[in-house]
Amino acid sequence: MDVLRAKTAGFCMGVDLALRKLDQLLAENASGAPLYTFGPLIHNPQVLEEYASKGVRRSEEPEAIAPGATVLIRAHGIPRQMDERLAARGLTVADATCPKVKKAQKLIAREADQGKILLLYGEEAHPEVRGLLSHASHGAIVFDSLEEIQAYAPDPADAYFLAAQTTQDEAEFERIRDYLFALLGREIPVLHTICDATQKRQEEAIAIAKQVDFMVVVGGRDSGNTRRLAKVAEAQGVPCAHVETEAELPLENMRGKTRIGLTAGASTPKNIIDSVEAILRTL
Repeated sequence: MDVLRAKTAGFCMGVDLALRKLDQLLAENASGAPLYTFGPLIHNPQVLEEYASKGVRRSEEPEAIAPGATVLIRAHGIPRQMDERLAARGLTVADATCPKVKKAQKLIAREADQGKILLLYGEEAHPEVRGLLSHASHGAIVFDSLEEIQAYAPDPADAYFLAAQTTQDEAEFERIRDYLFALLGREIPVLHTICDATQKRQEEAIAIAKQVDFMVVVGGRDSGNTRRLAKVAEAQGVPCAHVETEAELPLENMRGKTRIGLTAGASTPKNIIDSVEAILRTL
C-alpha cells in the first residue's frame, strides 16, 4: 500500500513544551512530593495513561489537590478564577499553557477592557475556550459554526470583536468574519488567534486528501484539532477514519485502495503514528 504521510503530523510546539515541563518536574521530584496536572495536560489518552503510571495525578478542583503538591497547568490553559483558587491554596504552580493560547488570552483581555463583547468561534465546553472566556470581561457569544452565529444575529448597535479558539478552521473563520462585517455594516476588530501550526496541518491534510482514495487521521477523540483534521479531509470528498491507535483501523474498508493519506493531531505521539503507518503499509 502506498501511504502519503503528512510532514506536520504529530506534536506541535505547545504540546512538546508541556510534556518537556512535565518530564522535568518528574526528574526533579526527588522527594516524591505529589505531582498533579490541572485537568488533562493534553488531549491524548495514551500519553495521559503513560504519565499516570509514573505517579502523575490529575484534578480540576484546586481544593481536592493535596497540600504541598506541585500543579502543572495544562497546555490549553485555565480560567483566571482557577489561577486565583490555586494561589489561595498555596500550591506550587508550574505553567504549561501553550504560548499561542497565552497570546490569545492577552489579546482578548485587551479588547474586552475597552468595553467590547467577544464573539468567539470555538467549542463552548472545550477547556481552552473556558480559559479564553474568562478574559472577556464585558461578555461573550460562543459559536461553533457560521450557521450558529447567523441564528444568534448579533445586534449592530453593540460593540464587538472577533476571535477564535486556536485550533479552529481558518477558512470557516474567514467566512464568519465576512458575514459579521456585512451584518453589522462595519468592520470590527478581528484577532488572528488561530495557531499557525493548526493552519499548516489543515492545509496539508486538504492537499493530501486530494491525492488519495482514503484518509486516516490519528489522535485522541477529545482533541479538537484532530477532529477538525478529519472534518477538512472529509470535505474533500474522500472517505476518512479518525482512530486513536492502529487497533481501531477499519482495515476491511481500506483493502483495494491504491493510496492512503495519513496525518495526526497536534497531541499524537510519533510512536502511535509510526504504528499506524506500519499497519497501512502491509495492506
